[in-house]
Amino acid sequence: MQRVEAVASENRSGAAEPRRPSRKRTVAKTLTWRGTATIDTFMISLIVTGSLGWAGSIAALEVVTKVLLYYLHERAWVRVAWGR
Repeated sequence: MQRVEAVASENRSGAAEPRRPSRKRTVAKTLTWRGTATIDTFMISLIVTGSLGWAGSIAALEVVTKVLLYYLHERAWVRVAWGR
């Protein structure tokens, strides 16, 4: 497996800073996480309602709202220096 290292830049104090994740990476993470979470939501909805139709409707609605929320959440955290 090839190891990829982040390119560092120097900040004002001369210390190296890791490069920010690209928007494409954030979108890819958003979509893969959403697929996993939607399967989970569908299964829980199916267990609770006992209906494939209701479970599908709940999972479909959840996809639309949570893709946008997750993307915005990830982009907001890119701006936070804490923990880097």
